[in-house]
Amino acid sequence: MADYYDLLGVSRDADSETLKRAYRRMARQYHPDVNKDPGAEDKFKEIGRAYGVLSDPQTRSRYDQFGEAGLGGGGGMPDMGDMGGFADLFETFFSGFGGGGASQGGGGGPRRRGPRQGDDLRFDLTISFSEAIAGQEKEVQVRHLETCTTCKGSGAKAGSGPTTCGTCSGAGQVRRATRTPFGSFTQVAACPTCEGTGEVIADPCNACGGQGLQQVRKKLRINIPAGVDSGTRLRVSNEGNAGQRGGPAGDLYVFLTVQSHPQLRRDGITIHSEVAVNYLQAILGDKIEVETVDGPQALDLPAGTQPGAVLNLTGKGVPKLGNPVARGNHLINIKVQVPTKLNDLERNLLEELAGHHSAKGHKHPHKSGLFGGLFGG
Repeated sequence: MADYYDLLGVSRDADSETLKRAYRRMARQYHPDVNKDPGAEDKFKEIGRAYGVLSDPQTRSRYDQFGEAGLGGGGGMPDMGDMGGFADLFETFFSGFGGGGASQGGGGGPRRRGPRQGDDLRFDLTISFSEAIAGQEKEVQVRHLETCTTCKGSGAKAGSGPTTCGTCSGAGQVRRATRTPFGSFTQVAACPTCEGTGEVIADPCNACGGQGLQQVRKKLRINIPAGVDSGTRLRVSNEGNAGQRGGPAGDLYVFLTVQSHPQLRRDGITIHSEVAVNYLQAILGDKIEVETVDGPQALDLPAGTQPGAVLNLTGKGVPKLGNPVARGNHLINIKVQVPTKLNDLERNLLEELAGHHSAKGHKHPHKSGLFGGLFGG
């Protein structure tokens, strides 16, 4: 999908008037009634969709942050009637049929310039393994729409206000007759000029281009509770896009991704890790140091620990989300390292030990085997 700004030939900081002029110029150039070149109609539709998205401050904000994926299938041409053909036909079917082979689709009444709630926003945040376990307050910067400080959200210059739309005469709707193989239909749609409000800003505010909203970058402190994991969603009320005409702001949703740890692995609220010890430590026992979510900790390795044994550090796992007092456990898998090479002294001592054990069992030392003597005697 081509970039919408490139399609219209404007920069990413273009104001509403610049966008409108660019759209009108290119729409005239590629309109199917004027341009009969192959691909002109597709180009015309792409231009219309780009302008439909960028001319609305809320959809433009989503597009700036997430691209085409942020539109969720929304956005479109400012006047769907210009698409013609199948779009008109499907729109008529969904509007319902009436008697006499004609239909007047129910597009709903005009929206008027009442309060309109702002869009919710998504912010993706990556945190470390330890931050997810212990919780953390993080400072982030988000871009969202705020009420224009110059016009106080009205969209009009000081001393002026909205006027009745000349396209629909304040009705908020326009009608268009369409001929199809099934007969002639009348399609009712929201007025493309006033977007169904019945009113337009004749003298728009220079600061926001008549939208009543401005995109700003804001610093926020996000409280990350202990025990979060990748995929956890945090909701920050009223920090989404500002509402229009006095409507409430949307919410900000923070989606977390937790980085992996080089030694620890998480499974819910349980922590898993491995620790390697030599065969003498396993036989005789020892005090070893292991890495935990709380940092290095001393651990008593019992004498006679077998390879693959699992030691449990109770209450040293992940805090339960919403109840940080309750914590999971830390399970430590013991790996016993057996040397592949021995010096002469080590070999003599081990052979003597192996012979001692085999003698007790009345077996020949060479037949009993080294490890049979170590672990079986």
